[in-house]
Amino acid sequence: MQQLGLLKKMLPGLLPIFIFIIADEIWGTEIGLIVAVIIGVLQLIYFAVKEKRLEKFVLFDTILIIGMGAVSIILENDIFFKLKPAIIELIMIAFLAFSLFSKHNIMLKMSERYMKGVEINDAQMDQMNKSLRNLLIILALHFALTIYATFFMSTAAWAFISTALFYIIIGLYFGAEFLMKYFKSKSIEYLPVVDEEGNVIGKASRIQCHNDPSLIYPVVRLHVFNPEGKILLQRRSLKSDIEPGKWDAAVAGHVHFGEKIDDAVKRETMEEINLDIQEFQLLEKRLFHAEKSTALMFVFIAVTDLIPVANKDEVEEIGFFNINEVQPIVNLGKTTKGLAQELKMLKQVRVSDKK
Repeated sequence: MQQLGLLKKMLPGLLPIFIFIIADEIWGTEIGLIVAVIIGVLQLIYFAVKEKRLEKFVLFDTILIIGMGAVSIILENDIFFKLKPAIIELIMIAFLAFSLFSKHNIMLKMSERYMKGVEINDAQMDQMNKSLRNLLIILALHFALTIYATFFMSTAAWAFISTALFYIIIGLYFGAEFLMKYFKSKSIEYLPVVDEEGNVIGKASRIQCHNDPSLIYPVVRLHVFNPEGKILLQRRSLKSDIEPGKWDAAVAGHVHFGEKIDDAVKRETMEEINLDIQEFQLLEKRLFHAEKSTALMFVFIAVTDLIPVANKDEVEEIGFFNINEVQPIVNLGKTTKGLAQELKMLKQVRVSDKK
């Protein structure tokens, strides 16, 4: 966004170039330069009246047009005017390089000026710097090509390279960047952000939720018992980013953004242990504070005589345990914190109660 704003500021300065190209073809170089200078002055007056102030970039650009145009007219040589786009581009290169490689990030200050009240986090700052580096490379290459066209190519070729080609390249770059961000956003898993009661107040990516304790996201947990009263446990996937390889509730997972809690329970149960569970009841709802995240846990229980089958893409293994067999596993630190906290409550519930 910052680059586009800066590009927009360049447009008024390039208008006299287009005027010069047209006038040069019709009336010749001298008339073309005179017309371009007049357009530059009128442009400066227009912005002064419209904005009630002199935009620094437009002021500098117009002065440069007048100065170089005057020199070209006096010396009867349009080479100075042709150098104008390259000089502007060189200033842009210096501007970007100074922002990137010095302690004074001018681009950041500009973004703060035009986006008041919007905070830029570290991830956004890294993305901004990456875009600026790419733009710096593009400008440097185009600058070199423009200089070559100025001295060794025809006026028509110079006109295309210094103007149209510049916008084509910039358009392709921002178009490619937009498409990459679009497809990347499609692959991001978003979770609902809730208050302590479970009311949805926003959304955030899974990565954000797992690394920001101020964001509360809902989690469903289902404890499954068979008719004999044994409890089903799963050993979490070794690929999991939270407590991998530890024994946990039979089903544990996130709620998708826009998904109902009950639907999340059914989906996660089918995904993890291939059971079509339709009847279950809420045992408790509680906040769970981890080191880097905060979850609102909806803990459910269900009884079934169906045979669960572990989905190896989701869990390492599953197994039924007598409730008293779980405590030694907890003592060895081989269970999740959630299961350890819920075990005392689970011991107090009988299968007949759960029906």
